[in-house]
This record gives sequence, structure tokens and C-alpha cells, in this order.
Amino acid sequence: MRLDTDPFERTDKPVYHITLWPNRSLTAVGFRNTMILVVVGTCIGITPLVMATSNFWMLLFAIVPVVTLYLFFLQSYRDGRLTEELRIYSDVIAVERRESSGEIHRWHANPYWVKVKLQDKHVENYLTLEGNQRTVELGAFLSPEERLKIKVEIDDVLRGLDINA
Repeated sequence: MRLDTDPFERTDKPVYHITLWPNRSLTAVGFRNTMILVVVGTCIGITPLVMATSNFWMLLFAIVPVVTLYLFFLQSYRDGRLTEELRIYSDVIAVERRESSGEIHRWHANPYWVKVKLQDKHVENYLTLEGNQRTVELGAFLSPEERLKIKVEIDDVLRGLDINA
């Protein structure tokens, strides 16, 4: 690779490529069904009370929690747009993190000098890549077992690279 080439604009196939994203255990259909269940359950519970007392202001006790739950689900799905993409070539390792806001953070280094570290300071199996005078975190949203698996994969790829090619 030439020094003036952007590692994030490469068109050749990397030796290793992985895209990481947070777990989404509730699909769009599950979200819809959950909201329907919550609305119906809330209506079944509050309707007799409102009809018996004719106090329609009591509907606020049903509407506010349902709307709040809906907004929390929307925020969770927005946060789920976060991705981290790791590409390893024979001459460069590159990480691109896309925040849920759309902001992009990039890091790259020579794979020969990169240190892949797994630490247990504050978080179990905290995975970092060190190189190019910077340390970047990888897969903070993954489980400790997933981070360990990725570290093993990265170590295997880096060991297999022919750095002098």
C-alpha cells in the first residue's frame, strides 16, 4: 500500500473482515406485538375504572407509561445503529466505528506493531487494539465471551500475516 492511500477507501479484499453491532433481541415484529400487547392490556385495565367514574383524566395514567415505553424502545433502536468494522490487510489494520448519531471514528495502524490486549480491569475481557500511538476499544457492546473469541481470531490472523511481503 502506498503511504498516501486511505486504508478506508481500499477496494482489494482484506485478509480478515468483521462487522460488529449490538445485540437486538427484539425484532421489528416483536416490537410491534409488544406495543400492541401493552396498549391492549392497559386499555383492558383502565377502561372499567374510567367508565365507572367518568374521570377521563385518569387516561393519563395509561397514556403516559405507554408513550414512555414507546420512546425508550425508539431510543434503543437508534442506539442499535452503532457498528464497528475491522479490516486487516497484510500492511494495515483499520477500524471504523459508526456511532448511532452517524458520526464516524477511524483508526489504522501497521499490523506488525499492533498489540491486541484483553484486560479485566473494570470490564471482563475488555478488548483493545494499540498502535499508531493510540488505543482503541473494540466491541464494548459484546459479551465477554464474544470479545474473547474475536481476540483469538485477530491474533490468529496477525500471526498468519506475511509482514515482509
